[in-house]
Amino acid sequence: MTDQLRLMAVHAHPDDESSKGAATMAKYVSEGVDVLVVTCTGGERGSILNPKLQGDAYIEENIHEVRKKEMDEAREILGVKQEWLGFVDSGLPEGDPLPPLPEGCFALEDVDKAAGELVRKIRAFRPQVITTYDENGGYPHPDHIMTHKITMVAFEGAADAVKYPESEYGPAYQPLKLYYNQGFNRPRTEALHRAMLDRGLESPYGDWLKRWNEFERKERTLTTHVPCADFFEIRDKALIAHATQIDPDGGWFRVPMDVQREVWPTEEYELAKSLVDTSIPEDDLFAGIRDNA
Repeated sequence: MTDQLRLMAVHAHPDDESSKGAATMAKYVSEGVDVLVVTCTGGERGSILNPKLQGDAYIEENIHEVRKKEMDEAREILGVKQEWLGFVDSGLPEGDPLPPLPEGCFALEDVDKAAGELVRKIRAFRPQVITTYDENGGYPHPDHIMTHKITMVAFEGAADAVKYPESEYGPAYQPLKLYYNQGFNRPRTEALHRAMLDRGLESPYGDWLKRWNEFERKERTLTTHVPCADFFEIRDKALIAHATQIDPDGGWFRVPMDVQREVWPTEEYELAKSLVDTSIPEDDLFAGIRDNA
């Protein structure tokens, strides 16, 4: 039955798939679910965040190819399929006032036209479930917000043979459920923070929680908690494969694995759209679909 189940995860850059919902994807792959990651941009304007690789002339001059190879490695580790949507990274604007976005970047594309490229992927792969970011992009990177916009349009547009003609985009198809990744949620962060302090360990989340209060982030509705603790190590290996983007000695990996598994053994999602009956809370992205696959 699971070989009829298909999950599509739509992400902005290479590395996003490994930091958001990676353990969930690895879990479903292990069950025989067909999982496809769609990466909207090549990450061409991403900064080199790993201090050990900063200043490397080859990486700086060939960042697009380097990040593509990193994506290939992460894909193999997770066991997923992966395809590029082909748009150009917008970069993260900094300064006050913010500078204009670079011409030709993803965030400046026409939303309906860009969504059409995702419609092609949806109609070809025919996923029952799609995951992406909420309207804030998870964090306010212009590419993350644009990823949200085109996914919302494509979820409906994949079934609209008038807006996206079948002669150009393939046979119409309607996905059944759409989720927002909400792995960086406050309850999880607070629980892990307390667990570290209770064990006499230094928590990497103190500053995170302070910034949470400063930014007055809206609390999200966590509808779906997917048990996937057995796949946390695979998640971390996939993330480390994005060597330019992650410091293996950094804060991402400071909570011991046994603490993570004991305190918070799930990844969280917010059900944004559903065309099937389901009961909240869920523990399966395919709830309401699996029995009828």
